[in-house]
Amino acid sequence: MGNVEFTDNRIKVEAALDDAVIVFLYEAAGEVEAQTKRAQARVDTGQTKGAWTHHVDEDKGEAVIGNPLENAIWEEYGTGEYALKGNGRKKPWVYKDERGNWHTTHGKKPLRPLQKAFDKTKSKIIKRLGSILNQTFSE
Repeated sequence: MGNVEFTDNRIKVEAALDDAVIVFLYEAAGEVEAQTKRAQARVDTGQTKGAWTHHVDEDKGEAVIGNPLENAIWEEYGTGEYALKGNGRKKPWVYKDERGNWHTTHGKKPLRPLQKAFDKTKSKIIKRLGSILNQTFSE
């Protein structure tokens, strides 16, 4: 029998895979963030729309897209009678806005900007992951 020489490339392969995943996470999170800003249709001051951001934790291999403003939760899930999970206030209420005007409301309908962005980009993101992996391992 001939001699067979085994070369262990696990470390190189794992490093290449880790690098590809990190590239993918930054691209995917950036794309979802951008689409979320486009999907944020209800705009008064633009503060909520402009506060969407993403963070990639390279060590954990995860990306988080979010918004630090409380209003973003209300835009995503709705409030009052319109709350997505049915857990909002059931009766109308009165509030005073920042300009001093009084309003009666039944709540805010959910716009789902983050969910819409994810749904819109999901197939594109999956294809991009395949492309990044193919490029990484075809070299």
